Amino acid sequence: MTITSPHLGSSSSTWTDAQLLYALEEVVEKELNRHIKVAKDWMPHEYVPWADARNFPGFFEDGEAWAKDQSKVTEIGRIALVVNLLTEDNLPSYHHEIASLFGRDGAWGTWVHRWTAEEGRHGIVMRDYLLASRAVDPDQLEQFRMAHMAEGFESDNRHSMLHSVAYVAFQELATRVSHRNTGHQSGDPVCDRMLARIATDENLHMVFYRNLLGAAFELAPDLTMQAVRDVVVNFRMPGHGMPGFERAAAQMAIGEIYNMRIHHDDVIQPVLRFLKVLDIDGLGPEGLQAQEELGLYMGGLDSEAAKFDEKLAARKARMAARAAG
Repeated sequence: MTITSPHLGSSSSTWTDAQLLYALEEVVEKELNRHIKVAKDWMPHEYVPWADARNFPGFFEDGEAWAKDQSKVTEIGRIALVVNLLTEDNLPSYHHEIASLFGRDGAWGTWVHRWTAEEGRHGIVMRDYLLASRAVDPDQLEQFRMAHMAEGFESDNRHSMLHSVAYVAFQELATRVSHRNTGHQSGDPVCDRMLARIATDENLHMVFYRNLLGAAFELAPDLTMQAVRDVVVNFRMPGHGMPGFERAAAQMAIGEIYNMRIHHDDVIQPVLRFLKVLDIDGLGPEGLQAQEELGLYMGGLDSEAAKFDEKLAARKARMAARAAG
């Protein structure tokens, strides 16, 4: 791959979004072809326990109202499944945003539509599983979906193509980790298997964006470093606007599905390490400052995660003592 600056002898700070999109098209095509070769089609309906399903009240005379004791999943599993599904439900907004940023033509457009189609499976299989297995209150789930989608979604990074690429490189991995840990904590092997399948997709999506971010570092290192710094320091999960998100996020943190330690160790660090972000040299003043600030932030995040670890360990000890007493 040959990468050239937009103007001979110019610095990376002169790049516009349009120029970057054009210059990265070859990388997108290469990564798209690689993705299609390794991605495996799968059928959402094959992961749903249809034999467990029965009618809900309403139009059906034999309908049975939902009750918590019908659910096979744990309490933390129910909380996380709702958060994860509501996040997936906002796919129309995500598609609109990346289609507006990346375009609908060429390799970029092919990727946008392919990604959207693959992500669509996740919402389908999760909702079908939740309803068939009666894992969560279906009325509350629909009320939450309506409230969340009616609010719409706007990314913190919609102003910049580079910021958006940087964000999804981390966010896809965060989603993978959240799904995978939810499956492990769900208490239901059927749920665990379904979420493992979804997590496999999310990991492939992360690899696509991570590799694209790596190419952006070659192309415009200073701008890309600043984008990564901004994204990491201000990172928020896409579900932050859903009803009751803060409380659910706190419960998921305690339940070790997604917390500060997981965010640092399993999401941010792996991407930074793979791309050797903190070791990139030859940066200009702004890129070097962004790199230094990123390094300081990661040190602070690790310290905060250590404090969280201590509090979580103390909480577990108290709970164990109560159980023993």
